[in-house]
Amino acid sequence: MKKIFKFLLNIIPRPVLIRLSFLARPVLAFLLKGNRFTDPIDGKSFSMFLPYGYGKQRNNVLSPSTLSLERHRLLWLFLKNETTFFSEAEKKKVLHFAPEQAFYKLFRNQKNIDYTTTDLFSPLADVKADICNLPFKDNAYDYIFCNHVLEHISD
Repeated sequence: MKKIFKFLLNIIPRPVLIRLSFLARPVLAFLLKGNRFTDPIDGKSFSMFLPYGYGKQRNNVLSPSTLSLERHRLLWLFLKNETTFFSEAEKKKVLHFAPEQAFYKLFRNQKNIDYTTTDLFSPLADVKADICNLPFKDNAYDYIFCNHVLEHISD
C-alpha cells in the first residue's frame, strides 16, 4: 500500500488528489481502524497513519480520517487549548491560504467564524488569488492562516 500511495502522490496533480480524497478518506479510515494512533482533530483512532511525503516518504504521518499531518494536528491543539479561536462568544473573520482539508469543513461549520479561503489553484478556494497580489482590504481579517505556503513564493 505504501508504494501505491507514493506512486499516486507523485503522478496525480494536487487538485485532482484533493477531489479524489473526499471519496477515499472514509474507506481508508474504516480499513485502518485501531487504537495505536489518535487524531486529535476528530478523536478517531487507527492502527497506523499513512505514509506521506514527496520524494522521501515518512511513515505514520497522515491521518486517514482528516488527512492531517503533524503540523495540522499541532495547530489544532494550539488553537483549541491555548486560544479562544473556537469560542462562540466572539465572532471572527478568518482568511485561510491554501486551505487544508483537515480544517476546511471544521472551520467552515463554526458558527463564530466568517471563513474565507484563497488559493491560486485549490478547488477548496473561495477566492482564486495570487498571494503576491491579493484582492482584500487591509485589516479585513482577525486571523490569517498561511501554513506551508511561503516556500512556494519566488520573491
